[in-house]
Amino acid sequence: MRGTSAYYSASVQAFLATPFDEVIGRLTMADPHRALESTQKLAWAEELQLLREALSGLDVEAALFLEFDVPRLGSRIDAVVIAGPVVIPVEFKCGEKVFTTAGYNQAWDYGLDLKNFHLASHKAPIFPVLVATRARSGDAGWETPHVDGVRPPRKVAPRELRQAIADALRDANGPVIDADSWGRSPYQPTPTIVEAARALYSRHSVQAITRNDAGAKNLQITSGTVEEIIERSRENREKAIIYVTGVPGAGKTLVGLNVATQRRDFGETRAVFLSGNGPLVAVLQEALTRDEYRRQNGAMRKGAIRQQVKPFIQNVHHFRDDGVRDPAAPGDHVVIFDEAQRAWNREKTADFMKRRKGRADFDQSESEFLISYLDRHDAWAVIVCLVGGGQEIHTGEAGISAWLDAVARRFPHWRTYLSPDLSASEYGAGTSIAEMSASGHLVQDQRLHLSTSMRSFRSEKVSAFVKALLDCDEEGARDMLREVVARYPVIATRDLALAKQWIRDQARGSEQYGLVASSQALRLKPHAIDVRVSVDPIHWFLGDPEDTRSSYYLEDAATEFQVQGLEVDWACVTWDADLRRIDGQWRYHAFRGDAWTNVKQRDRQRYLLNAYRVLLTRARQGMVIFVPPGDRRDPTRLPGFYDETFGYLRDVGVPVL
Repeated sequence: MRGTSAYYSASVQAFLATPFDEVIGRLTMADPHRALESTQKLAWAEELQLLREALSGLDVEAALFLEFDVPRLGSRIDAVVIAGPVVIPVEFKCGEKVFTTAGYNQAWDYGLDLKNFHLASHKAPIFPVLVATRARSGDAGWETPHVDGVRPPRKVAPRELRQAIADALRDANGPVIDADSWGRSPYQPTPTIVEAARALYSRHSVQAITRNDAGAKNLQITSGTVEEIIERSRENREKAIIYVTGVPGAGKTLVGLNVATQRRDFGETRAVFLSGNGPLVAVLQEALTRDEYRRQNGAMRKGAIRQQVKPFIQNVHHFRDDGVRDPAAPGDHVVIFDEAQRAWNREKTADFMKRRKGRADFDQSESEFLISYLDRHDAWAVIVCLVGGGQEIHTGEAGISAWLDAVARRFPHWRTYLSPDLSASEYGAGTSIAEMSASGHLVQDQRLHLSTSMRSFRSEKVSAFVKALLDCDEEGARDMLREVVARYPVIATRDLALAKQWIRDQARGSEQYGLVASSQALRLKPHAIDVRVSVDPIHWFLGDPEDTRSSYYLEDAATEFQVQGLEVDWACVTWDADLRRIDGQWRYHAFRGDAWTNVKQRDRQRYLLNAYRVLLTRARQGMVIFVPPGDRRDPTRLPGFYDETFGYLRDVGVPVL
């Protein structure tokens, strides 16, 4: 079949008429590595025999796809059977006698991935199958489908595969699927940042791991625009700074990772990805290390692999410190700064340098010093700033205007490229841009703005709903929520046990869920949530469901500092009295000693509001918001601290659990 991403595809009739050796030969030739282990070929031979027995005598038009590519998950589905109106992904576990949880979740993931991201499978009933080739028996029948039409995977022994397919055909309704069109249909995923980093690092293109709609095309256009400016700067031997803006979850980090991975082996034009977000750097470095270790089957030590990964994704503060120690230009001409607005202001940088580096004379902001570091190159250099609006959550974060002001004051020879959206209020850069416009070195380019959120593939309006909610725009939040809840559940409750049970019930396969809370939510302790307990983001995000330190256990709450830039499928957002609604307005509080105190500084108020903005935009598929009921006997948890907040959520239309 033409244009399919499977290693092998054919009608069932053609498959049955083709010798096994020829099919295995085509599978081998399609594999880019070719150096396949003999165990893989033996597994293919066993699978082909079972498929031939199961598919012989089908009384409907059917087709078979072998090794169907799923770039978002970094794997391939062993087989997909298209028969009548149904899609049947099949995962084989050769030599296994029992059905493992990992295998079951893998089959779930394949079914969900096809349903959510493969265009021709959106409306089709999906029947995932897990085959353990040494098992004696499996499930007696298919379970009831979920609302999206995906059945829980059916576990079958080899002799039961034929009956599972027959039962699926009997139970399914809908139009007959054209197999040729199905095979050529676009795969339009929205990967998590960890999935995206893994896929890009393993040489997938950004086009292969993103959707094909307007939002994803915007992503590709923005990446291409950045590449175009880098090449122009190199050819003209000039220095440039690029500002990429976007709504939360639009893919700014993905743009940066794509540029970095595409330029990993480019010599002088190699790009390095930098972030001041320590948890993000730690999680991505560990995820790439584990993935590369698995891919190499232990041929290299994990420590050696980690040393290869670290230069690709670095902590911006370590990069800065290298520039302080060594007066030479950095080895990199292209540097990408993720969440550039979080660079430290002059006061915080100078204080750090004095206390930690013994440099009492340091008087630059972090952004000014980083530009000066790249400016040491005689010929050319490019800085790419990925800019989020309303994301500052740390004291001493200068905002993006610090970068603009540094260029205008000290580096007017640098050419500035930015999106017109950088003038929007949430970026706080309008005045700086106006002052730079007269320089002649400023170029505005709409292609540098990502306007569509891709974090939630179920609803692109979540960030807009959260913005309206936090802006106290009750009518706007209500209108936006109507569009959101059709595909993205948002639930409110005052019972934490119910919230946890709801979120567990929603997740299928390896879909990740977790508990999040504001770092100032110090009176959630009666609910066994203590934000002062240190959470290791590597274990929280990458741990198995059996790991008590992982997000799946719903015991450790990750704060805005641990989750910013990362995401889960389902979030339980806990809402304490640090941010409370009183008389229709937000009131800001910090817990000191044994009582709440008012937060009066505007910057600290902004950080607290942004903390909840981060927490409320972490989930890709849906969230439950827990607002404690309070306790009249506890002056630090009076019901009045929480009631109006919960009432506000209810009034804008959030369903109550």
